[in-house]
Amino acid sequence: MSKLVTIYGGSGFLGRYIARRMAKEGWRVRVAVRRPNEAMHVKPYGVPGQVEPVFCNIRDDASVAAAMQGADAVVNCVGVLNELGKNSFAAVHTDGAERIARVSAAQGVARIVHVSAIGASATGASEYARTKAAGEAAVLKNRADAVILRPSVIFGTEDGFFNRFAAMTRLSPVLPIACGATKFQPVFVDDVAKAAVAGILGDAASGTYELGGPEVKSFRALMTQMLEVIHRRRIVVSLPGPIAGLMAFGFDLLQKASLQLIENKTLTRDQLQNLKSDNVVSEGAKGFDALGIRPVALGSVLPDYLWKFRPSGQYDEMVGSARNLRNDI
Repeated sequence: MSKLVTIYGGSGFLGRYIARRMAKEGWRVRVAVRRPNEAMHVKPYGVPGQVEPVFCNIRDDASVAAAMQGADAVVNCVGVLNELGKNSFAAVHTDGAERIARVSAAQGVARIVHVSAIGASATGASEYARTKAAGEAAVLKNRADAVILRPSVIFGTEDGFFNRFAAMTRLSPVLPIACGATKFQPVFVDDVAKAAVAGILGDAASGTYELGGPEVKSFRALMTQMLEVIHRRRIVVSLPGPIAGLMAFGFDLLQKASLQLIENKTLTRDQLQNLKSDNVVSEGAKGFDALGIRPVALGSVLPDYLWKFRPSGQYDEMVGSARNLRNDI
């Protein structure tokens, strides 16, 4: 194990899949996170000592440099959906990305992979989209050879998308969503990890790759598919724009009034702006085809982890079969 990769945010949803795959490739993996004691779940991905969590604050040059020392490749998976404390969109998506790229150039790190998002644009409606675009520009300014990945909404066992809405179905017969007509191209987390590994190993040419799954569906259609998987009947209601905006404003106000002790995990005003734009691969963009990766379909994965939200959990199909048998008698 002579090669070393540092993965910033390597204990998160996507980062852990990249870490696991790089360990299987025989690399040493350094997982740079704010709280190493909460990242111990990555250690079993390799043999003892192969995968190690280390402390890192991406807002600090010295901290970033220390975590990168001796690395042959770096991956930046750090991102936020809501601004909390000093972790603003600009500090994380732009300044943090610039710092990692700049330090990697100074240390002579051979390869860098930067994870951005579909919809990143300097003229985007949301601060999230604008800072993601500024982060990409900062990375390319320091590392023209960077591999930049722009995934659509990512799904998988630990995702914060389908798990979140499936959990909401336990509380109400109505499932409210905002911007139900917006289109998404959900991509499996391990497929994105494969793309990142291709960049680390040098199997992907430098440039930007937009990563989407094989299906494009509206937000409402995705929720309908989720409901079919969890065997629940719920009314999917797409909230009118003014009502959604009022709700987002209220949740943001609550977070601010509580001095951020209560985090807005429901809907922020910036997220609402982001939801107004389709989240699909652009026409002509490089994607999985250029990487030789065949993306996994949504329907083949959802049942593997959403079964816990069914009325009877893992026994729901058995209960349904017993009910049908009783009705036939």
